[in-house]
Amino acid sequence: MGIRIENIVPADFNELIALIREFASFERLPEKMTNSVKKMYEDRDFFHGFAAKDQDNRIVGYVTFFFAYYTWTGKSLYMDDLYVRPEYRGKGIGSELIGSVIRFAQKEKCRLLRWQVADWNVPAIVFYKKLGAEINRVDMNCDLSLSLPWEG
Repeated sequence: MGIRIENIVPADFNELIALIREFASFERLPEKMTNSVKKMYEDRDFFHGFAAKDQDNRIVGYVTFFFAYYTWTGKSLYMDDLYVRPEYRGKGIGSELIGSVIRFAQKEKCRLLRWQVADWNVPAIVFYKKLGAEINRVDMNCDLSLSLPWEG
């Protein structure tokens, strides 16, 4: 198949933004996707990830992550997105992408890799459990949009 895993670079942002929109629709939350190529360039020092590219250099999947510090465990990595286009699923690309993140986290001496999975996404839950991930059904997301001034 000729898939290779590479670091995401700014030259990938134009193509990647389409996949991020695709992922938001897959997650049933397209209205929540407000990022743009311009924002990605502005925030590029905080943007880390790997892209799975085919023989024609097209991105067919990606994974993004950032460093986090959890008081209970210490230095960690948070995997924000893991997405593979539907026609490329079942070919080991997701495993290659998450494997790249795991190796990166180990190299950086992280103690934990954390991510979320939607409770309706059974194939992903099965995949993550096979990796040995513990799925915590206690914590819930708390999102506070900072696009408007906060007057606390």
